[in-house]
Amino acid sequence: MIIKHITKTSLLLGLFALLGCSLVALSFQFTFEQIEENERAKLLSTLNQLVPTSQYDNDLFNDTRMIKNEIVYRARKAKKPVAAIMTAVAPDGYNGRIRLLIAINYKGSLIGVRVLSHQETPGLGDKIELRRSNWILTFNERSLTNPNQAAWKVKRDGGEFDQLTGATITPRAVVKAVYKTLVFYQQNRDFVFAI
Repeated sequence: MIIKHITKTSLLLGLFALLGCSLVALSFQFTFEQIEENERAKLLSTLNQLVPTSQYDNDLFNDTRMIKNEIVYRARKAKKPVAAIMTAVAPDGYNGRIRLLIAINYKGSLIGVRVLSHQETPGLGDKIELRRSNWILTFNERSLTNPNQAAWKVKRDGGEFDQLTGATITPRAVVKAVYKTLVFYQQNRDFVFAI
C-alpha cells in the first residue's frame, strides 16, 4: 500500500514538473523576440548617449567588428570614421567581471564610458553606474596623454582617478580596463576601422 502511494505521488510530481517545464519553455519561446528587441533598444540608447546620432550616419548594429571576442561598433559619417565604441571587460572587479562600453573618437580621445553589467556591491561598487553617480564621467575627453601613463590609476595607487569610498577595487578595475582599451585602440586603429 505504501509503495503504491509513493509511486502514485512520484508520477503526479513528475507530471507537474513536466507541465511546469513545458510552460516555462513555451513562455520563453513567446517572449524571446520581445526580450531581444528590448535589449537591442537599450543598447542602442546607450550607444547614442556616447555618440549622438547627429555625429554618424551609418547603422551601428551592422558596422561592427569582432576583436578578441569583443564587439566594436564603428560610427562613420559620409563613410569616414568618427568613433569606435568598444565592448570591454574588467575581469577583476570586486565581485567579478564588469562589462563596459568605451567610446573613443577617431583621433584617440575618450568620448565616454558606460557600464553594461556588473555584480558589484549595491551602495558601494555600483557607483560606477551613471544612474548612481557621475564617477564614470571622469573618463570623458581623456586620452593616453591626458593623464600620462603613470596617472592612469586610482588616487590610492598614486594616480589621478578618484576611488569610491569603501570600494577601491571596483574603480581600479574599470580604470585599468579603460586604459588597456585605449592602448589597444592606439595600436590597432586602422584595423578597427578596416572594411
